[in-house]
Amino acid sequence: MPLQPRLDPNTAAANMAELEPAYTAQQARVEANRCLFCFDAPCITACPTGIDVPAFIKKISSDNLTGAARTILEANVLGGSCARVCPTKELCEGACVLMDRDEQPIKIGRLQRHATDHVFDNKIEVLKPAPARSGQRVALIGSGPASLGCAAELVQMGHEAVVFEKKPQAGGLNTYGIAYYKLTPQVSLEEIGMIQNLGVEFRCGVEVGKDISMDELLESYDAVFLGPGLGQARSLDIPGEDLPEVLEALQFIEQFHTDPLHQVPVGRHVVVIGAGNTAIDAVTQAKRLGAETATIVYRRSEASMPAYDFEYDLAKKDACEFVFNAAPVEILASAGAVSGIRLIRTQVDSQGQLSRIEGSEFELPCDMVLKASGQMKQTALLQKLLPDLILDSGGRIQIDPTNGRTSHPKVYAGGDAANGGREVVNAVAEGKKAAWGIHLSFTGETRQGPIQPSRLGVIGSPIGSGFDQPVRVRELEAAYHTNQTGK
Repeated sequence: MPLQPRLDPNTAAANMAELEPAYTAQQARVEANRCLFCFDAPCITACPTGIDVPAFIKKISSDNLTGAARTILEANVLGGSCARVCPTKELCEGACVLMDRDEQPIKIGRLQRHATDHVFDNKIEVLKPAPARSGQRVALIGSGPASLGCAAELVQMGHEAVVFEKKPQAGGLNTYGIAYYKLTPQVSLEEIGMIQNLGVEFRCGVEVGKDISMDELLESYDAVFLGPGLGQARSLDIPGEDLPEVLEALQFIEQFHTDPLHQVPVGRHVVVIGAGNTAIDAVTQAKRLGAETATIVYRRSEASMPAYDFEYDLAKKDACEFVFNAAPVEILASAGAVSGIRLIRTQVDSQGQLSRIEGSEFELPCDMVLKASGQMKQTALLQKLLPDLILDSGGRIQIDPTNGRTSHPKVYAGGDAANGGREVVNAVAEGKKAAWGIHLSFTGETRQGPIQPSRLGVIGSPIGSGFDQPVRVRELEAAYHTNQTGK
């Protein structure tokens, strides 16, 4: 039986509504007043874009929402999206000092959303383009967070930025590939509009390497930024993978962003291969859109799954199921449609090597399979565009992390194609660093990353921010454990 929609419009909208609704003005003031406005604020150090968190929260507490939004968006032009999709427990909120007092951390993400929603809802422009143009032009390939962070920064420094995007709308995964209940495409497109108003030009429906050549860009522009993101999902390389009900998880998620929710087809029994954050997005959305069962299959153990703990908890609350230590062998079919998946049990030895257990095969009934076992690097595209571009052993673009410069003197890069796949906020920061690197090549003028204003005037060097060296809470905890135990 072909896949079909399973919910009426009202039920679909209710099931896919935002996980955390916007604060009221009163709720925001109460939450903002919990902040201690730390002298050495670890939340700033944990933010890859170096947002001055205590400063914008202080402005919220005094009802200066426009000023709060300006503080956020000057540091992170995608502050509205990041307020919704950042893993705040791993970043700013996880570093909040209130955690050490056995209290709940300040809800920084929701406060950030409160401020940025204010300026978007009221059409208040808080960012301004440079008063004069330099005459220098930069082409940006791809319109994801890295390119947007780079382009917005370039025009504010007086340079021209033209973004080339093969899809009909700009925004990359923010527009097409994030769970609907976290981020709707409308929020992403509002940010695109703000960046467009700064003077960035978007040429959507134009594929570099097909509609325009890389040589043309290098000849017509003074610099080029590569921000193509990652490619397709990795192949399972098993029989039955070509059946029509076998989709990439991101392909499934994209349907929510292009079609009405109640028209998105979904199986009754859905299996998702993989256990990262994209897999969680796919399995929870399948369940919320009417699947009777939605199951993640992962070849390693529960403790090894790469998804964040809070994402895992969300899927369990949505009654999603999990099969660990199992790998797909074959997708089964009946009358030309998916009818199940054959799996085999796996084990990991003391050296961390994964192996299959002979004779342990079993079948799981399903009528839809979603692939979420990681995305491939854009190696073929990059080699086609720039055959001499140096890639590392993992297929990522090799860049100078301080300025985004690649092995080609006119080409810079950032985002998933360079870092292998991190957060939206990391991509914005990398794009911004590349913009500063491009600006330096044009003008010889250096830019300094943000520092904590509370440290200005203090004897000794001011403490930096996460823009220069982001600190993740999980890494801090691992280092602390090592220091305490020596292991």
